[in-house]
Amino acid sequence: MAKPMTKTQLVAALAEEMGSDKKTASAALDAVTGIITKEVSEGGAVTLPGVGKIYCRERPERMVRNPATGEQFKKEADKVVKMTIAKALKDSVNG
Repeated sequence: MAKPMTKTQLVAALAEEMGSDKKTASAALDAVTGIITKEVSEGGAVTLPGVGKIYCRERPERMVRNPATGEQFKKEADKVVKMTIAKALKDSVNG
């Protein structure tokens, strides 16, 4: 498995693709990240065409088990961020 792309590598690739400098590409990436974070934290969803949909899902209160001790306890309701991958991306990965 290949190593994940770092933010520095992503900014460099984005700058090259945009024909811009790294400072502008970094600002663009930070802006997109901020918009996604704000929208999902408010309960909305963001669709990135060709990549997927990022959304927040609420999980109900439930009983969980500590695997080390076997003790069961109640876990409060919480929220979790999910992502559904777009079919176009799945198809490109699978050839």
